[in-house]
Amino acid sequence: MPSLPLAPGPHRKRSTHPPAAPPSPGGAESGPSPHRSAFRPDIEGLRAVAVLAVLAFHAQIPGTAGGFVGVDVFFVISGYLITGLLVREAITTGRIRLGDFFSRRARRLLPSAAVVLAAVAVAGAWLTVPLLRTDLEHDVLAAALSVANWRFVAQQTDYLAAGHDQSPLLHFWSLAVEEQFYLFWAPLLAVIVLVTARAVRRGRAVRAVVALVTAAVAVASFALSLHWTRESVSLAYLGTPSRVWQFAVGALLALLPWHLLRGPRPLRLVCGWAGAAAIVWCVVSYDASTPYPGWAALVPTLGTAAVVLAAIPGRGEREVQGAYGVGRFLAMRAPRAIGRLSYTLYLWHWPVLVLAEARLGPLDWPARTALTLAAALPALATLRWVEQPLRRSRTVSELPRRGLSVGISAIVLPVVLALVVGTTTLHLMGPTTPVDPKGLPPGAASGPSLLARPDGAPLAGGPLVPGPAQARKDFPPDGSCQVAPAVTRSPECLFGATDSPDRIVLLGDSHAGQWFSPMLAIASQRGWALQELVKQGCPLPELTVKSPQLGRAYRECDTWRADALDRLRNGPKPRLIVIASLNHYTDDDELLASAWEKTLRRLRATGAPIVHIEGTPVPGTDVPACVSGSVADPAPCAFSRADAIPPDPLARRIAAGAVPGVRSIGVNPVLCPGDGPSCPAVRERILLYRDDAHLTNVAAVVLTPRLERLLTDSGALPPAGRSD
Repeated sequence: MPSLPLAPGPHRKRSTHPPAAPPSPGGAESGPSPHRSAFRPDIEGLRAVAVLAVLAFHAQIPGTAGGFVGVDVFFVISGYLITGLLVREAITTGRIRLGDFFSRRARRLLPSAAVVLAAVAVAGAWLTVPLLRTDLEHDVLAAALSVANWRFVAQQTDYLAAGHDQSPLLHFWSLAVEEQFYLFWAPLLAVIVLVTARAVRRGRAVRAVVALVTAAVAVASFALSLHWTRESVSLAYLGTPSRVWQFAVGALLALLPWHLLRGPRPLRLVCGWAGAAAIVWCVVSYDASTPYPGWAALVPTLGTAAVVLAAIPGRGEREVQGAYGVGRFLAMRAPRAIGRLSYTLYLWHWPVLVLAEARLGPLDWPARTALTLAAALPALATLRWVEQPLRRSRTVSELPRRGLSVGISAIVLPVVLALVVGTTTLHLMGPTTPVDPKGLPPGAASGPSLLARPDGAPLAGGPLVPGPAQARKDFPPDGSCQVAPAVTRSPECLFGATDSPDRIVLLGDSHAGQWFSPMLAIASQRGWALQELVKQGCPLPELTVKSPQLGRAYRECDTWRADALDRLRNGPKPRLIVIASLNHYTDDDELLASAWEKTLRRLRATGAPIVHIEGTPVPGTDVPACVSGSVADPAPCAFSRADAIPPDPLARRIAAGAVPGVRSIGVNPVLCPGDGPSCPAVRERILLYRDDAHLTNVAAVVLTPRLERLLTDSGALPPAGRSD
């Protein structure tokens, strides 16, 4: 898969039994191609290859790290079958009945999906903690409305949304892609048919025009896929426009006149097995480091096309499987049985895996494999009692509006369940409105306690501040000043006494940005301004890193850093520069020391005092979600001290006197007190973390007196009321 841990989506079982069509009025040569309306058992078996590849990938079976290419196989199959069905109808009847088409799709695909969505909505209420439950119900809504891929694009490209657990419905992105393709493709073909309906040789005209349009769409979509793969891997992988070309490749298989060729059987044999070998090679050779889809997606896509093409009958042939063709193997009973189950199996297996891990914790590959196999039971039940009865029901199929009604009902059911479960959960979790910092208890300037308690009395019990639902959105109130990964220059971002000649500069990544509120309070007390120069996920030391959100080298970070340092060098001299940056960008201490020195050399040139705030604990787990399930006693949400607070190389070098002109301060003794093996998620009823790595704004505000004392004790900051 690409560098992001995306799960390939479910792949719907497409009908390999298109209805028989009467002979084309223009004769055999004007027909859509005699991939005709014949049943293709090899395609049913090809579905098995695709679904087994993806299941193995999700089960993390060794040697199958590229199993995500099963998505591509399904997309090509869908493009081939759906386009062939629509064009055959257009040639034989002179039109495409969109009502019939969408009715068939609705009754075959949506009810099974609705059963899974409803089951996940209900199971999520039992198996997940409240905050994750609300996230899950939003996922149910997006999946039911066929926009799941765009919801997950937004999450994967949002740096501030990082650290959340994987959704049990992440795999629904591919259903959304296919449904969006249908909504675009079928009406487009209907318009083309309408325009060409009066052509002398309707079949040939329709096929030629559709083929030209399909080729143009394929080229444009593939070009966009290449561009997005370079610029934003999440958008490239999950976005519908960058996947349309794979459907178009399948469509071209159904449109071009392969049936007029009489290819040599040895050539067909080689073509089929070479295509199958290409798919298998991708499964065992691709992995998370493969830029995807991009150029790499050509191999499984064209491999699938080769397998399908190898069994298209030529002129005068009824079938071309041959005794040794790959189609003969795919048409065997076992592959076809798995292929028939592929849609419902894919719908069920991923929720089973994710919900089991939510309850049991991380599992190794044998356990994941066993759970994947167990998912065959609900998959079989759904196939037998939901999918097949609705496909075969004469009552439902005889009128398009009945099939559409079934589809609409299949959308409404999970939507209603998600709304009921989600709103109930939100009500139980308490307020979601932002916390007013003015109402917070004062923080302690020194000592082991987080909060100031003059009488020394223990803090009375009460609700957590912020609550778990509030914590998830408890960001610093700095607007858009923590610039996103794609941005290369910070806005001016001046706060407080903006007309003052004196200012504090807050510089670094989001771990610097979490100190916005304390720094603004400290600056305001002195009548100074605060300037924030912060970029998400961008190390302040001159390191070239890879952005998980963009899925490539973080070039924007290098550009932003150079610009920020130039602005400090050429602008007014700050009274104080406060720097902070996550120290996990590299494990190479020598490289990190060299990178820091390059940055600090330019900062020292400003002549301003420089203070480094040591990195705060990085829990590595979604703290608000955990606490939402243990509000009364958040102790189980404590996390490992050794993992969360690794040595800070820059702080150590500053303490050793190896970094002249830079002071270092830290608040970790109060965030993770004592010397035990773990750090708390909550201290004195203050929920400390908003995600898996950053402090809540409430925690930062409470720490303001301590930070001010540390800065003044270090000599970097005059006490409030003094101008020196």
